[in-house]
Formats: sequence, C-alpha cells, structure tokens
Amino acid sequence: MRPDRPPIGPHLARAARAISRAFDEALTGAGGSLPMWQVLVNLKANPRASQREIAEAMGVTEATLTHHLNAMDADGLLTRRRDPDNRRVHIMELTDPGEQMFLRLRGVAMSFNKRLRRGTTEAEVEQLRMLVDRLVGNVGTVVDDGAPWADPIRPR
Repeated sequence: MRPDRPPIGPHLARAARAISRAFDEALTGAGGSLPMWQVLVNLKANPRASQREIAEAMGVTEATLTHHLNAMDADGLLTRRRDPDNRRVHIMELTDPGEQMFLRLRGVAMSFNKRLRRGTTEAEVEQLRMLVDRLVGNVGTVVDDGAPWADPIRPR
C-alpha cells in the first residue's frame, strides 16, 4: 500500500535544505555566506573564542573552519593570533570591516527571518519549534542551534 504523502523525514530534510540554500543566497547577495555568518555570530557572542570553540559551535571540524577563517582573514574581517598562555590556541577578533560585515549580514538575517515567517503567528512558530524538537528527540538527539542567536542578532 502506497502512502498518500511522503514520509515526514525526507520532507523535513528537503525543506531544511531549501531554506538553508535560500538563506545562503541572501547572504551571498550581501557579500557573505552561511559559514561566514556563523563565524561572525559566534565571535559576536563570544568575542575571545578559540578556533576550537567556534568549530564546535558551528558543528564543523577545525580544518573546515580554518578554510573559512583563512578567507575571512585575507578579506580583513578578522585577525588571528596565538594565545600567549597556550600557543596551540588561536584567538580570533573581528576587525572594523568584520564588524561592518556582521551588521550588514545581521540585517539580511533579520529580513530573511521576517520573509520566512510571513503568514505565521508566534504561536505557530513556537508549535513548529516544539514539533521539530520532538522529531529530533524521537531519533535520539537534541536540536543544537549552534550559536546563541538572539543576543548578537537583535539590534541594540
């Protein structure tokens, strides 16, 4: 017997990929990218974070993060230096152009979120969040948003 609708798992995975691609395209239109945005948000939330801490927050390997950091460093968005107390640790800091890029991409992220939520109520968004968390819990894990999104994104 064939179901009337596809299983929820593949549907949710396709939806997540489509939304992620659209968000990355919006960031690209402003001169950024999703990995760049993730680095910027994490550095705003934890200004003296190490490469290891940022990689863990983003859910990527340090080698993958290094690729993105090299590009951001070359573009003058951040600086990296060795921690004087532990030479194996790199400390990263945003430069003035990095701060400006963060502000530009924050505007894109806020606009994208508004577009994504168009036609939904707060209650519906919260219900969706709870349902997604339940689905993730059903497969034996938890949703980790990676970065502390609210504080760095919300304009002050």
